Amino acid sequence: MWILIAFWIVVALSIFATVKYRKPQLLTVPLFAMAIFMVVQIAMVPMPFWDTVRFVFSLR
Repeated sequence: MWILIAFWIVVALSIFATVKYRKPQLLTVPLFAMAIFMVVQIAMVPMPFWDTVRFVFSLR
């Protein structure tokens, strides 16, 4: 639950900073945060990294 709250905080801060500083590139911050989180979670699986990636993306 705490990770969901953390992502919502990142999104809110990103939107606030985008409006304040008028830099739409700041809207990509939540996307990068989610991508980094996904890579960290995949790396925590006790299997070789590429096997885990193939397994995750081959699920239907």
